[in-house]
Amino acid sequence: MKFRTEVDITESKKKIEVEDKIFSIGSCFASEMSDLLQKGQLQTVNNPFGTIFNPFSINNSIKRLHDAEFYIEDDLIAFNDEFISLDHHTSFDTRYIHQTLAKINARIEEGNSFLQNSNWVIITYGTSFIYEFVPKQKLVANCHKIPQKFFEKRLLTHQELTESIYNTVLNLNDICTNDVQILFTVSPVRHTKDGMVENQLSKSKLITAIHEVIPQFENCHYLPVYEIIMDDLRDYRFYKEDMIHPNNQSVNYIFEKFGNAYFSESTKDFIKENFKIGKALEHRTDDEKDPKYIEFKEKLNQRIDAQRQKVKHKIF
Repeated sequence: MKFRTEVDITESKKKIEVEDKIFSIGSCFASEMSDLLQKGQLQTVNNPFGTIFNPFSINNSIKRLHDAEFYIEDDLIAFNDEFISLDHHTSFDTRYIHQTLAKINARIEEGNSFLQNSNWVIITYGTSFIYEFVPKQKLVANCHKIPQKFFEKRLLTHQELTESIYNTVLNLNDICTNDVQILFTVSPVRHTKDGMVENQLSKSKLITAIHEVIPQFENCHYLPVYEIIMDDLRDYRFYKEDMIHPNNQSVNYIFEKFGNAYFSESTKDFIKENFKIGKALEHRTDDEKDPKYIEFKEKLNQRIDAQRQKVKHKIF
């Protein structure tokens, strides 16, 4: 007897290997998945523009990375004694224009270089809503807590969504490795401030647009992350206290399902051991000269060395 409807991720014919490079971009859920990949000591770069949510802004970011197009002073605005880019997350904001530009352009350089050798790209869309900054008539990725009166909010049209997704794929196929695999997901994080009905409309538009575009490309795939949370883990015990964001248990559940479908056996073993090593490295003692602790450290270093022998990139 079953008491829930499980949602599975279709097993991929192509597998993620220990030396593969994985680029991710999009909502905060993309960051959580990337964090787990990093803990597993795989090569990743996540969100060179910071957390962004809508397909239009994500496409703009990918285009900038593809072209290695640096930002200049005219691309920024000043607000609350800080220089900011409306294409970026607030974490790039600084009090000095040259510092903001330096932070932004360093990540563009890093992202461009990493994308050229990326084997996998994970894109997580969060919303179909977008804001237009009225003074510049510019569609933005982040409002930076600028007063609402300066913005107009609307849903992206179906054409805008599909064109953004399509162009994102074209740019990725051009800059990444020849056999790059692009995985699309919709964030399970509910944008309740938009309204519950509006959030469902927003998510449904994303899902529809993705499924219209990806059949046109052999290397594009859909991961049912949204469906796993909504239909498989449909219980508030799998959410954080805000009742909006999935908790660690549900993120780990999705990561395990993703790994079973996409990791090679050697990658599974590699990540599993690195998770254990990472946990062991958190161990602290009041007496570092204790013979038992010294023995523990020696054995741990041997395990780390054994893992380092398996890859060319730097780990731990």
